[in-house]
Amino acid sequence: MLKPHHLMLAYLLAGAALARPAAAQNGPAQDWPGHNAGPGAANYTAAAQITPATVNRLGLAWSLGLPGEASLEATPVEAGGIIYFTGSYGAVYAVDVRSGKELWKYDPQTWKYAPAKLRLNFAANRGPAYAHGRIFSAALDGRLFALDALTGRLLWRVQTVPLASRYFITGAPVTFRGKVIIGSGGADLDTRGYVTAYDQATGRQVWRFYTVPGSPAQNAGDPAMERAAATWHGPFWKLGGGGGVWDSMTFDPGLNRIYLGTANAGPQDSTVRSPGGGDNLYTASIVALDADTGKYIWHYQLVPDDAWDYDCTQQMTLADLRIGGKMHKVLMQAPKDGFFYVIDRETGHLLSAGKIAKVSWASHIDLATGRPVELPGQRYATGPTTLWPSASGAHSWQAMSFNPATGLVYIPTMHEGEELTRGPAGPGMVTISGISIGTIPPPSGAPRATLLAWNPVTQSAAWAHDQATMWNGGTLATGGNLVFQGTADGYVSAYDATSGQRLWHFYAGEGIIAAPISYTVGGRQYVSVLAGYGGAAAIDSNDMAAGWSFAAPRRLLTFTLDGKAVLPPGPARFASPALLDNPTLKLDPARVAAGHALFLACALCHGKNAIGAGGPAPDLRASAIALHPDSLWTVLHTGALLPQGMPEFAELTHDQVMDIYAYIRAQARRGLAKP
Repeated sequence: MLKPHHLMLAYLLAGAALARPAAAQNGPAQDWPGHNAGPGAANYTAAAQITPATVNRLGLAWSLGLPGEASLEATPVEAGGIIYFTGSYGAVYAVDVRSGKELWKYDPQTWKYAPAKLRLNFAANRGPAYAHGRIFSAALDGRLFALDALTGRLLWRVQTVPLASRYFITGAPVTFRGKVIIGSGGADLDTRGYVTAYDQATGRQVWRFYTVPGSPAQNAGDPAMERAAATWHGPFWKLGGGGGVWDSMTFDPGLNRIYLGTANAGPQDSTVRSPGGGDNLYTASIVALDADTGKYIWHYQLVPDDAWDYDCTQQMTLADLRIGGKMHKVLMQAPKDGFFYVIDRETGHLLSAGKIAKVSWASHIDLATGRPVELPGQRYATGPTTLWPSASGAHSWQAMSFNPATGLVYIPTMHEGEELTRGPAGPGMVTISGISIGTIPPPSGAPRATLLAWNPVTQSAAWAHDQATMWNGGTLATGGNLVFQGTADGYVSAYDATSGQRLWHFYAGEGIIAAPISYTVGGRQYVSVLAGYGGAAAIDSNDMAAGWSFAAPRRLLTFTLDGKAVLPPGPARFASPALLDNPTLKLDPARVAAGHALFLACALCHGKNAIGAGGPAPDLRASAIALHPDSLWTVLHTGALLPQGMPEFAELTHDQVMDIYAYIRAQARRGLAKP
């Protein structure tokens, strides 16, 4: 399987019993004002109107259709009876909870402001933040903006990454103590990671922290950067370094700290980015900063000298746990690498780490040093390496949740490996900077994914619910002893938080990759989730496709007890696309082969091998535009569909576009020939 970052690179480079910890409240019982529920990032609400005894009465209160949207990854926020969420390219919506009526919409129009940024990522935005009557969100092109929460009026905006760069933003901002902080993506694209905090009222920059060092001149006088630079070799800063904070940041109000989860180092091949080795700080790390000044406090590096694209940008959840007879203020993370980490957040000291999935790159984490004990041959230096988990991760950006009553963390877990080699690419592999990469699925009959209930004190599974589809949504834990999750097969489900029994489900008519939220308005508890399959699913029709067409309706769904609304019908799952062909067209095999190579730039959205996976863009084999060479040329060369998120590729020659056309037509003809 070609991972999203791989495709971008290829194109741009050519206890014993359940613990019941004495934890502080990890989520509001009324509103849901921040990403992952706000401080603590537990994706938990204390609201308990919906319980195992009442969940059978849960029904649809209303649904809101979202025409023009594609992949929907956002975790909404809710404040004062209004839900706020973002669409595929960063448009912000405000919706009345009681009626489901759209109140306002603000579109940052990346297609007009910075159209070149549309090439850097599939359609993805993970949500806004709320504070003091303002909504804060970011566009793919790097603009952070503040809106009046009642009217949607723009209050300020700031360009937080260089416009002429390969930085982009898909993550949600975090608000704290009068400030709002945002990171960026691009670790694989020669960028140097950093985060910036701005004043909520004015947009004035308050502080900035770089997650990897720069040149010697840039590092001079900065102890954190000088310390990090000693772990790199060669002129690494000329390659950027990576380490971007493209997703999770967590605010700790008790200690007045911000915790950053940083991405992999870039380029992926450590012998290229840092000849001579080194840990390459602060990549693949958790970094604690003073929330007022942005000054470094501590770091813990989960994957030193990362060679496997093991981001540590995943959600960081705070709790108070009794471990070894002593109470600890902890930070918990399940990053890509397959381990679950429990860290003392006062000191940065590792308390424990257990495997939540198959792991082949390291035998264990040494608690004395905090470092992984790598297994031999995992750095693909002398031959092919079979690696578990893959760069998609045992856990990706989809939210996990923590229930302080059960003491369990509920993790959307994936099971997939990959083969890495410095040799030539085999079938189904892609070569990037000399490294060939291909996917290894789990054994026949094994689950593609699980909803895993994990005890962080004992580092053991309490229960696991197997799932047939790999790319599923985040989880929500509630005070009613329930866990909610949407999945790629189109269902929203509720599970007993203690036993794992599935108690309720609802067919949404579209795959779900976002996390649900819950809040109370007018004495009624609601659960809301966005249904809009896509994101990374677009790039592999074997591992992540779940049978959805691009025509499946994108919606915001909201549930409450005794809800009686009926969901409008949509296209059936696994319906075969209506492939198009021109039988009089004669295809030149040389053009088809050339088009196959060029199509890698299109696969990020339109699907590997031109086979659509339901989003974020149509299956071109069934596209009337792609059936005619002149219309395909117009779209690619002149940007005729920029407002719909389709990038312009003006640098392509007419011959190159005709090569792409030939490849699409060949794939459509191949699909029609199948029984």
